[in-house]
Amino acid sequence: MKLVIHHNTLFRYSQPLLYTVQSLHLWPVSSACQSVEYWELRVPGTLHSQPDIEGNRVHSFSLSARPEQDLRENSIAGRGTVLTHGVSEFTDPPTLPPPGFYLRSTPLAEPHPRMAMWALQVVPGLMAALARGELPSVADLVALAGAVGDKVQYRKGSTGVETTALEAFDWELGVCQDQAHVMVAVCRSIGLPARYVSGYFYAANEPDLASHAWADVCMDPVNRRWISLDVTHRCPTDERHIRLAAATDYSACLPIKGLRRGGGEESMAVDIRIGPWA
Repeated sequence: MKLVIHHNTLFRYSQPLLYTVQSLHLWPVSSACQSVEYWELRVPGTLHSQPDIEGNRVHSFSLSARPEQDLRENSIAGRGTVLTHGVSEFTDPPTLPPPGFYLRSTPLAEPHPRMAMWALQVVPGLMAALARGELPSVADLVALAGAVGDKVQYRKGSTGVETTALEAFDWELGVCQDQAHVMVAVCRSIGLPARYVSGYFYAANEPDLASHAWADVCMDPVNRRWISLDVTHRCPTDERHIRLAAATDYSACLPIKGLRRGGGEESMAVDIRIGPWA
């Protein structure tokens, strides 16, 4: 599927902004899952590429107000066309970190014994296979994603960007970010490397999910084989999904992250529009 994406973010400030520097994970990368045919970022400054060990395209820019300038807005826009391939299973290239890198605990997706015990109960076949030293099956991993989706019911506004996987697991509420974090943390709890994926999701009847999140789970660490699973929709990813960035958790691949001086109170408005190529 060939999709056209427009992603606009507008920051407004109650007082003049003096200076800001921002880091962006807003440039999708071509892979087995997708081909980026065209992409551009428009920012009020010079865009600089940043190094990234996890295969993402990361940029930064800085903005300084001139002495006579009353700077109260900062606009960041990304747009382009991406051809999705409907691929959910893929092999990482050797340039990316080894799967074991994604077993370690991170602040938003920390493993926990209670999550491991829960997984044992809801998908006994998966746990039995792991106990025998066998690779997990796709069916069992999809079942686990479905169980996480049932456990952490989708409810907009029920959590915040700093909510941890264990909190969402215990509250049994969250949004796609929380569902992805719980999936990652559950997998790490039972010894499966997993990472958080940020991206876009196209569905004409679900505009709230245009900005989306899901999880990659490593099925075969030796051969670096992964499957990408959408917990919210309880299925492997398909041609509706566009990957922006993948990392240990959300805090490592925020679409926009920055520091500023001045500006007073800040507000942010995000508008994402996705549609098929006409």
